[in-house]
Amino acid sequence: MKQVDYIIVGLGIAGVSFCEQLRANNKSFLVFDNNSQKSSVVAGGLYNPVVLRRFTSVWKSKEQLDLALPMYAAIEKRLHIKLDYKLPVYRKFASTEEQNNWFTASDKPLLAPFLSTNLVKNTNQQLNAPFGFGEVLHSGKIDVKTLIERYKTDLINKKQFFDEAFDYDSIAFSDGALNYKNISVKHIVFAEGYGLKQNPFFKNLPLVGTKGELITIYAPEINIDFVLKSGVFLIPLGADLYTVGATYEWKDTTYKVTEKAKTELIGKLKKLINCDFKVVNQVAGMRPTVIDRRPLVGTHQKHKNIHVLNGLGTRGVMIGPYAAQQLYNSIENNTTLNSEINIDRFLNMD
Repeated sequence: MKQVDYIIVGLGIAGVSFCEQLRANNKSFLVFDNNSQKSSVVAGGLYNPVVLRRFTSVWKSKEQLDLALPMYAAIEKRLHIKLDYKLPVYRKFASTEEQNNWFTASDKPLLAPFLSTNLVKNTNQQLNAPFGFGEVLHSGKIDVKTLIERYKTDLINKKQFFDEAFDYDSIAFSDGALNYKNISVKHIVFAEGYGLKQNPFFKNLPLVGTKGELITIYAPEINIDFVLKSGVFLIPLGADLYTVGATYEWKDTTYKVTEKAKTELIGKLKKLINCDFKVVNQVAGMRPTVIDRRPLVGTHQKHKNIHVLNGLGTRGVMIGPYAAQQLYNSIENNTTLNSEINIDRFLNMD
């Protein structure tokens, strides 16, 4: 029987982040993923420490970035790939009042490192922004699609990856350990995104699936090298291609792209740009979100070898490494989880 320290179920941002914790601490592990959950691979991949709608700080933004950016840099070096693209985020101002609110926010201690106090004037005739922009510092984009694809390939080459659905019924509990089929394992971490709704150990956690759709446009006249935020994000991909997103839908839990979402995104885009464009792609995914906008991290109340790392929401590339470190230290070093992400705040598991 094969013996490992961990099985990880799911290879999105949460799964990758926990794999990196295990690598750093010389723990053996296997990953199970059947590509059924697509929130990570369709994510815009932005890391942005500011809530741009209200000009407030993202929860623990500095702590998150201090962990996330070195993690992605280490993966880049190990796998010989480019993941981290440093891009400023420009927030379009709708009025003079918004400009004033921006400068007021930039004086706050948590926001001062991330909000430029220089007003950026709009000199691009293809952008509709008479009041200019505010620039977010220390922001960028992680190429999540490349990350997941190359990380998976590396695991396959190391014989650490199983391209199959995880069978919950095949877990056998024994004293101090677990058996899964022909594998003896110390801990199982479920990082399966919206698939958690089918997980018998954690299905009662209040995970809410928020469907998001993105479109890719071809627009050679825009010619910008920054992320633009105004109702939607406009993210440059190179070769005159841009990601536009994203929508938020709470009732539709399918992965099908919809004309409704496409129409919504195009409508918002047309308020932002003045030039022609062509939609060349559209994708949909289900964000694993939680009502209090904090991740679901922790250990099952009855089965102490079973753990969850989920609910990363819309800022997974930032918060994933932080949540993974919290869980790893809780399991291996018996540290106390941050109470705001600990699943014990929802005491309704089976």
